[in-house]
Amino acid sequence: MLSSLTDPAGRRISYLRLSVTDRCDMRCVYCMSEQMSFLPRADVLDFEELLRLSRVFVHHGVRRLRITGGEPLVRRDIGFFFKELGSWLRQPEQSGRLDELTLTTNGSQLAHYAPILAQAGVRRVNVSLDSLDEQRFAKLTRRGRLAATLEGIRAARAQGLAVRINTVAMAGVNDDEFDALLAWCGEIGADLCLIETMPMGETGEDRTAQYLSLDAVRRNLSQRWTFEPLTYQTGGPARYVRVAQTGRRLGFITPMSHNFCASCNRVRLSCTGQLYTCLGQEEGVDLRHLMRGGATDAALEVAIQQAIARKPTGHDFLLDAQTGAVSGPQRHMSVTGG
Repeated sequence: MLSSLTDPAGRRISYLRLSVTDRCDMRCVYCMSEQMSFLPRADVLDFEELLRLSRVFVHHGVRRLRITGGEPLVRRDIGFFFKELGSWLRQPEQSGRLDELTLTTNGSQLAHYAPILAQAGVRRVNVSLDSLDEQRFAKLTRRGRLAATLEGIRAARAQGLAVRINTVAMAGVNDDEFDALLAWCGEIGADLCLIETMPMGETGEDRTAQYLSLDAVRRNLSQRWTFEPLTYQTGGPARYVRVAQTGRRLGFITPMSHNFCASCNRVRLSCTGQLYTCLGQEEGVDLRHLMRGGATDAALEVAIQQAIARKPTGHDFLLDAQTGAVSGPQRHMSVTGG
């Protein structure tokens, strides 16, 4: 079934990133401020509301659903939520079926949840990991424990889950670790994806100084690693090569240096019910207000279709070619959903 949700550029929306919480047990320097204020629980959609909205999207042809946060695995009873969504993977083609259910996590709770995720039908997870150095990891996450994340990654691999390591590339911070990360991912059988830092919300860090173009990173790595072209895609913005020495994939997400909007097939739903049709734009549609005001599914469908009819052709992340300054929306990534 093709998605009936089509934007003005003719892009069919088949991929929903769904945030289930803005809370996290880490405070990564590019994502949150150290003294983060979280939403009142009453503002956050309950699981019944999240399932209802997800069902509307799937009914209209969304086939890939990624659960995000904050850190989704810190939400109480998240295992139940995955079990419910997992049942949609086994639905008949014309009966609201999902093709893929995935997760983005910091890995801190993954050791416990890996068996639950596998049983629900999750087949791959993205794990945020910006350093293999224990002290640097603690500094970047402000309170994370590298050992817990590595244990979670091992547990996911033991359950047969495909793992992609997401690493935000930061100049002068972790740019000396990319070779080690490539080699380590080869050893554990994981893919690696490097991501340019995105300027969202105030974090107390100078992200202009941290910005690192992945063009330069790729050129540097290619002096020591052999990259083979690939057409592989997951539905997200990453563009991949195969690393000949390890047999694993290396992805690049480049919102700043190479706009990837032309192929965008996704929207984001925040844990508060705000529908964002573009990560790099401020405009959102408040589906929680409609739903708690008694809106029918048909009314929600109309609101979603109207929002997608206004989906912009490109994001508002800016990179000043003269100064190197970067800018973007004021909301935090943890509020939007990663």
